[in-house]
Amino acid sequence: MPARINPSILAADFVNLERDLDKIASADLVHVDVMDNHFVPNLTFGPQMVGRIQDVSKIPLDVHLMIDNPDEWALGYAELGAYSVTFHVEAAADPVRLARRLRAIGARAGLALKPGTAVDDYLDLLPEFDQFLVMTVEPGFGGQSFMAETMPKLARLRAAVDASGADIWLQVDGGINEETIVTAAENGADTFVAGSAVFRAENPADQISLLRESATRHLHGPATS
Repeated sequence: MPARINPSILAADFVNLERDLDKIASADLVHVDVMDNHFVPNLTFGPQMVGRIQDVSKIPLDVHLMIDNPDEWALGYAELGAYSVTFHVEAAADPVRLARRLRAIGARAGLALKPGTAVDDYLDLLPEFDQFLVMTVEPGFGGQSFMAETMPKLARLRAAVDASGADIWLQVDGGINEETIVTAAENGADTFVAGSAVFRAENPADQISLLRESATRHLHGPATS
C-alpha cells in the first residue's frame, strides 16, 4: 500500500482556506490541528471551524487534538464526521475508554505521544487504537525542525505492530519534508503529516505526489526498486 500523505492546514492560508483545501485534494486526508492554548501554547480551531472544514473538504479529516481533557471534547469531533480523531496520551484520563467511544461513533481512534513520552507502557494497548502518532517536534507550532531522536521510538512501535498483525497506522508529524520523510519511512512510519513542505510548494499536488512516492519507496527499510 502506498504511503499516506496528510497535509496539515496549520500551514495553509486561513483567509483562503477553502482554496487551499482544493489544492490538496489529491492527498489522503487533511490534517487538522486543534489547539486550546492550554495543552500547547497556541490556539487554532474549535468544533465550529472544524465542522465547516468538514463541510467543504473533498477528502476526509484527520483531526489531531492538542487539548486538555480530550475525554470530554474528542467525541464531538467524531460526531462532526471526522474520519480519524487522535488525542494525546499525556492529556487523556482514560485513553482506552475514549478510543472505544470514538470507534463506537464511527471514527478511527488515534493515540499521540510527545517526543519525550516513552512508548513501552502503551504497547499492550495496540489493539485498542487504529493509529499511533509519534510527534517529531514538540507540539504547538508548525515549521519546527524534525527531531531524529524520536526514530527509535517509532521503530519500536513498528516492530510491535508488525508482531501483533494488527492494522494500525503509524503517523509522524513535525518537520516532514523531502529528506526527513525518508528517515521516518525507513523507521516504520506509513502516514505522514506535512505542512510547510506542501503548502509552500509551487504546486502542492505535485509535492504530495513526490512525498508519497519517496516515502513508499522507503517504507520500513532502505529504498526498494
